[in-house]
Amino acid sequence: MKKLKYFIGLLFATLILTASCEEDSYEFGSIINPTNISLEAEIIGQDTDNPYGDGSGTVTFSASAQDVITYKFIYDGQETMAPSGEITFNFGITGIHKYTVTVVAIGTGGVSSSKSIEVEVLALYAPPADLLTMLTDNETQTWRIKNEAAGHMGVGPAEETVPIWWAAAPDDKASTAMYDDRYVFNADGTFTHLTQGAVFGQANPLSQDLGGDKGQTPNGNNEYEYYPLDDYSGSWALSAPGGQETLSLTDNGFFGFYVGGSHSYTILSRSATEMSLKTIGADGLAWFFILTTEEPPSNEASVDVTYTNLVWADEFDVDGQPNTANWTYDLGTGNNGWGNAESQTYTDRSDNVTVSGGTLKITAKKESYNGAEYTSARLKSQGLFDFKYGRIDVRAKLPEGGGTWPAIWMLGANFENVGWPATGEIDIMEHAGNNPNVIHGSIHTPSSYGATENTNTTNVANVSSEFHVYSVNWSENEISFLVDDEIFYTYNPETKDADTWPFDANQFIILNVAMGGTFGGGIDAAFTESTMEIDYVRVYQ
Repeated sequence: MKKLKYFIGLLFATLILTASCEEDSYEFGSIINPTNISLEAEIIGQDTDNPYGDGSGTVTFSASAQDVITYKFIYDGQETMAPSGEITFNFGITGIHKYTVTVVAIGTGGVSSSKSIEVEVLALYAPPADLLTMLTDNETQTWRIKNEAAGHMGVGPAEETVPIWWAAAPDDKASTAMYDDRYVFNADGTFTHLTQGAVFGQANPLSQDLGGDKGQTPNGNNEYEYYPLDDYSGSWALSAPGGQETLSLTDNGFFGFYVGGSHSYTILSRSATEMSLKTIGADGLAWFFILTTEEPPSNEASVDVTYTNLVWADEFDVDGQPNTANWTYDLGTGNNGWGNAESQTYTDRSDNVTVSGGTLKITAKKESYNGAEYTSARLKSQGLFDFKYGRIDVRAKLPEGGGTWPAIWMLGANFENVGWPATGEIDIMEHAGNNPNVIHGSIHTPSSYGATENTNTTNVANVSSEFHVYSVNWSENEISFLVDDEIFYTYNPETKDADTWPFDANQFIILNVAMGGTFGGGIDAAFTESTMEIDYVRVYQ
């Protein structure tokens, strides 16, 4: 069995060196070097009879300096940001050992000063075999947030052991990047967080610790729901300060929802396949999580009616302009950007819409045209084809770039008579380039329109580099949204009336790429053009 290195306990404090100036990856403002840097260490349980602490290996470090923006602590080659200047390390090598911890005080202009401290600390804790087996399966073990459980995430006062203020309902955060993350623990003490390209967390700690806002806009709770972050690796360690089993991660490692803070998680309870954890965030609050090694429950959702008879299709296999027997156009700028403050004007030019190489290409461009800064195209089957009840499959590859807003959707064929939202709207797929790989499916009705509540999202990899099939299955009872034949949202109101269910009349199909607006958001200044490619549109009844 490989020797484990448990990160728990420090110190018998001896200040040693240094104040030096080094370049870091911060560039803003005038160059002001932090001064008067100090670093102190408190070895937990240290007294006259216990000069190396109480055996827990726990040490709290406190730094201060003038003209400082943030602090970075370095131990054993691992770096952890701590904007408050305070951090707790748990040193776990059994016996009395010396450790060197360095704090880097980072000032404006990217300069920094550092100071190190040497501590000598006693660690007596040896993790029980069943805890190690649970965590690593004696070799490697993969964990995930148990999103199907009530209370898989919660918050409360720091001293509490349960989330008394708020606890998440099952799948409560399905519209964020939380649930597809995986946490891999290896018996050699290494840890890998598989992020699938994005994570969920509080906006301020993420920005402070992991590199700014990265172009993200916080939600109403000041959270980044899909903050870009690649997979990363670090180390894990076990300790037991005060007799409480504790799991600590290096390199700003975290589970589920980023809150900054100590990156140490108290194990409140555990079984062979599950553990309940508590951490103290940078906000001083207790955050709670439930992790499991078990696979997610299979998605047993299925459509209520299966449609197999192909009644209409466009395969886009003839080069040139789209088939005029199938498609017509919306042209111009619409009323106030089509009601959504969009920035494009729609045309039927081949520059914006064409069929070639077996796909329909709708291209949004940055160019001055008829008083607008951007051009694009919006095709519709209005007056040419509409249907009631059935399934529509659209195989598409989406444009990319901040501000792009591709949509595949339907409106009631009675639109010109009854207007919107009385006609009903089914948004098969919407995607914002500012929030890549997040696919929206939505319903607009007289009872829920504008910022509708009848919506859900799913995270789909590589939507701009690979084709995916976006579908709606529409029966007289419910409407299900699918990506690659997997249901991610079903609309089935308990009471069906004109306000909640205007979907008992024919609908026609719309394909477009908008720019900016209330959904697309800010347009990247570097944007020039990008294309939505559609391989086919097929309707079954």
